Amino acid sequence: MIRLHSIASHVPAGSISNYDRREEFALTDEFITEKLGVASVSRMRPEEDTSALCLQAFNALQDRASVKPTDIDCLIVCTQNPDGHGIPHTSAVVHGQIGAPERCASFDVALGCSGYVYALSIAKSLMEANGLQQGLLFTADPYSKILDPTDKNTVLLFGDAATVTLLRADGAWTPRRFMFATRGADGTALNNRSGRLAMNGRAVFNFSATEVPAQVRALLGAEGLHPEDVDLFLFHQGSRYILDALAKRLGLAAAKVPCNLADQGNTVSSSIPLLFERYIDNPGIHRVLMSGFGVGLSWASCLVERQG
Repeated sequence: MIRLHSIASHVPAGSISNYDRREEFALTDEFITEKLGVASVSRMRPEEDTSALCLQAFNALQDRASVKPTDIDCLIVCTQNPDGHGIPHTSAVVHGQIGAPERCASFDVALGCSGYVYALSIAKSLMEANGLQQGLLFTADPYSKILDPTDKNTVLLFGDAATVTLLRADGAWTPRRFMFATRGADGTALNNRSGRLAMNGRAVFNFSATEVPAQVRALLGAEGLHPEDVDLFLFHQGSRYILDALAKRLGLAAAKVPCNLADQGNTVSSSIPLLFERYIDNPGIHRVLMSGFGVGLSWASCLVERQG
């Protein structure tokens, strides 16, 4: 059985303070703190690309786990903002940069905020079905490539980051169940409009606050569990306002719904693994529910448990 072994990340050192933009966008401190929850957004350097963020995350992984690039059987990059125009696919670029073997399966998954949960299921299923022993799942979606610097709805919220999850049989965390959903008819609530990101914030909030709690309850019910049986709920870091609404509607204590928006912002598919990285080696955490939601509109949830 394929399990989660380790997670490492890279958050670029560059950042833009939202407090420095209060006058430009007529912001209040309360709006920044209570609604956005984002003090500053992380930004990669202009000369960097998506694969460069992945490579930095892989370098960080080398400090945490024994990973020989020649032993990698599967390499997946979850991104909607690939290198260049997507040819060659970013996973192939990363494959070459780290020196993975030719027998290594490498492909991209074009999905955003729900992408980590979807791609985790894809990686686990692919590896188990084909006898693959060791896999890398990267997330890297630098929305700074497509942000409109004058759009208050997006430029204050989205940050750049990358993560990599090491998957192999000797990992401590076992995925128990996945659930997926899509509402493509309303997908224009988040879209790339002529090279710039456009978002209907109200529509995204209403969708998230309604559908995500329903899916979480369904997942718990399918596993015969109650919210008190789960140590942490790792939700996609859409905004502070969304996180607070989800916790309230599910009746969750604030301590069970961690937030890491403040210093980087909404990092799209990287937001859940960035959170999980904090807890993956914590022996006091045994059961985690992850839920991603957004672009598509799509949403997906997964329950993972520590072995032993």
